[in-house]
Amino acid sequence: MPNKKSTILVLDANQRSALAVVRSLGRHTYLRVITADEAPTALSGSSRYSAQYFQHPSAAHEPEIFFTWLTEIIQSEKIDWVFPTTEISSRTVLQLNNQLGICRIPFASYETVLALADKWSLVLLAEKCGVAYPESRHFNSSAEIDERQVTQYPVVIKPCLSRIRTPSGWLNTTVHVANDVLQLKLLLEKPYLRNYPFILQEFIPGHGAGIFALYDHGKPVTFFAHKRLREKPPAGGVSTLSESAPLDPQMHGMAKKLLDAAEWHGVAMIEFRVDPAGKAYLMEVNTRFWGSLQLAIDAGVDFPHLLYRVCNEENPQIVDKYSTGRRLRWLLGDLDNLLLTVRPRSGYSVFQKLRAVVRFFIPHPFSTRHEINRFDDLAPAWFELKQYIKNLLN
Repeated sequence: MPNKKSTILVLDANQRSALAVVRSLGRHTYLRVITADEAPTALSGSSRYSAQYFQHPSAAHEPEIFFTWLTEIIQSEKIDWVFPTTEISSRTVLQLNNQLGICRIPFASYETVLALADKWSLVLLAEKCGVAYPESRHFNSSAEIDERQVTQYPVVIKPCLSRIRTPSGWLNTTVHVANDVLQLKLLLEKPYLRNYPFILQEFIPGHGAGIFALYDHGKPVTFFAHKRLREKPPAGGVSTLSESAPLDPQMHGMAKKLLDAAEWHGVAMIEFRVDPAGKAYLMEVNTRFWGSLQLAIDAGVDFPHLLYRVCNEENPQIVDKYSTGRRLRWLLGDLDNLLLTVRPRSGYSVFQKLRAVVRFFIPHPFSTRHEINRFDDLAPAWFELKQYIKNLLN
């Protein structure tokens, strides 16, 4: 146990991943965890493990004012560590890391993070280290494309960055699938495709899968895997019910090759697409904590605390085993999944709707834990429920 009590600031406190970070770190007596977000109140800020909550300026819309606020609170609260949990906040903080004094960020350098976050740079790295990826072509803007030369459909249109920093603020981008040339032409009119780099990528049928990792300056500390059982929206999106799963040797090996080559440091989620024949293709790398982080913690891989220990040079023991078959349920998100499934004209059959109702009300109680609703920390569940009802009434 460290002799000095460290103070950790967790940003983006309305994120579910931030709540998992706060609960992981805050239960240790030698750590003082404070939280912050743009809103007057936030999910993680209501947790018993958050010693204090602050509202801050928007990192997306007022980055300079946000950074001034950050430097001031680091000094006033004597903060030792800043844990951002979204892409915008992490890139903003990392880009100005050298101005934060002795306060530290538990991630790789800005340049290393951007090299994995940029999807074309990632393709080049994958090619270099022998990791399979869909056939890809790079364009600096949609003006470079002759649509007549695209002969295979569907085709994936993937902006190189999911968030683009512009003089007027951050621009959000989206991955699209074009099923024919007319749809391709229409999609190429998106502002972030007209003006910024993107790739056209072969469409891989099958399902998504991921490997989660923690690295210590180029050396692997632990890996984790899960499978999504239900999502919001039901056809694919945010996980509402997930289950810890054994590491797939193929994806594990590919993830390790990639992160070794990048000399990675910190946490990462490596996303793959697995075709019907079982071959995995690299899709992207998320260089921050992920939504179902609490599942890994419940299964025995406490990523936030391990990351703190790694960055504090405490040399934690490598975690090579965890419990499989453990489930994590985001209750209100799962309720949305049910409502979207059973609504009129949802596209699901009567049998599928009845099955969804049965599955919702029989949730494997002996292997399932709720993500937000925890008896030792009930305030976040109450906070989320109030927000949920408020949004329904608006």
